[in-house]
Amino acid sequence: MSWKTVALVGFLVGTVAMAPSMRATAQEGSATAIVTFNKDVLPILQKNCQTCHRPGEVAPMSLLTYQEVRPWAKAIKGAVVSRTMPPWFADPAYGHFTNDMRLSDADIKTLVAWIDGSASEGNAKDKPAPVTFVEGWGLEPEMVIEMPQDIHLKATGTINYQNILVKVNFPEDRWVVAADLRPGNAQVVHHMRANIRPPGSAFMKGAVPGVAYDTADPVNGPGNDLDLLGKFNPGLGAQDFSRYESAKFVPKGSDVVFNMHYTATGKETTDRSRLALVFAKHPPKLRYFVNVGPQALNLVIPAGDRNAQIVSEMTVTADTQLVYMQPHMHVRGKDYEVRLFFPSGESKTIFKAKWDFNWQQGVDLDKPIPLPAGTRIVGIAHFNNSAENKSNPDPTKVVLWGPQNWDEMQNCFMGFLVDPGMKDPTKLFKVSGPSLLPKGTFGPTLATLSLTAQQ
Repeated sequence: MSWKTVALVGFLVGTVAMAPSMRATAQEGSATAIVTFNKDVLPILQKNCQTCHRPGEVAPMSLLTYQEVRPWAKAIKGAVVSRTMPPWFADPAYGHFTNDMRLSDADIKTLVAWIDGSASEGNAKDKPAPVTFVEGWGLEPEMVIEMPQDIHLKATGTINYQNILVKVNFPEDRWVVAADLRPGNAQVVHHMRANIRPPGSAFMKGAVPGVAYDTADPVNGPGNDLDLLGKFNPGLGAQDFSRYESAKFVPKGSDVVFNMHYTATGKETTDRSRLALVFAKHPPKLRYFVNVGPQALNLVIPAGDRNAQIVSEMTVTADTQLVYMQPHMHVRGKDYEVRLFFPSGESKTIFKAKWDFNWQQGVDLDKPIPLPAGTRIVGIAHFNNSAENKSNPDPTKVVLWGPQNWDEMQNCFMGFLVDPGMKDPTKLFKVSGPSLLPKGTFGPTLATLSLTAQQ
């Protein structure tokens, strides 16, 4: 079953049954004044839904016009009342985020009132102007970097991570304020990254441009000199790096490496993915740098464990500011939490979220969080490796870190603001605490976090 099918099932599930409290909300909405599509509903869809629900995007149906929306009215009601859609998994009690996709209570009442009422189109004069989208992109590209040739993919079996070098050879230093990475074949691309390969890098030295190499995942490698320029995950969308007068740095002479996670679909096919960039008009005040965050490369999830806890940690070595978080796990993941332990002795939970493998979203903090040197960043995740997890490939298997979906990962990509003159932002962070421990029979867990913090 593809992730698009899973998303559609989740969208429709609310139509099967609604809790009494949800029915009460719907009945309350139906008692309000007459609501029409053009005047009341379309503005909500434009603001909250159409980015994904339009032709060529990740959602399974278009919600641009009355004719497209009306057949889905009951499904929309179930999805918004149950808050299945728009997809959003961060707990509002921990952190405030500028890209929060949740509908307001007022918007939900408006949608329910329209659906429970006449569901009429209304007066054409009330219709707002259509939102202008760039076909195939979530931004207006200034530069598009495409794989130079099709990547041929087998019909079945494991497809290891593939890396494709694209010789860009940027003629001068550039600052990127936004990026959007799009699959050429969305059926086979589970997720992908575009990495900046600086001049002189040893990674893929001698590689033929455009050829797919089975050279694993460079983002997780030791001694990594690559910087992450853009990502694609279901539901992630275009990434904006400019909010704090900031941008990503691309050194003169750099190339781009597409790091691809493909999934076989049962038939031979091809992919040719693309990256769109928008450049800063002036040098930024701050550099936006993405790190893989705390990683549990030593994770061990026991067979049959329905709530296995895995903890990872890294330490900040110089003052910086945190602005972005995107957890990453595979099909056994349940939830993810980020805690900060400051040099002062204070600790704070800044993020908690449920995990959904089919919607791997990132969160943009509404305000940067200052991190003084010595701050420990801890990721706490839980996994369901039991038969209760219908997505679990094998509940009898002890699970270790690995790149494939039947393996697991535990990390959290994080965006930081640093001085633009800093030559090597990777030195801002060091692996620490539980992430340094050898593999055991389970964990690492919060118990080991307490022990390592005392050392």
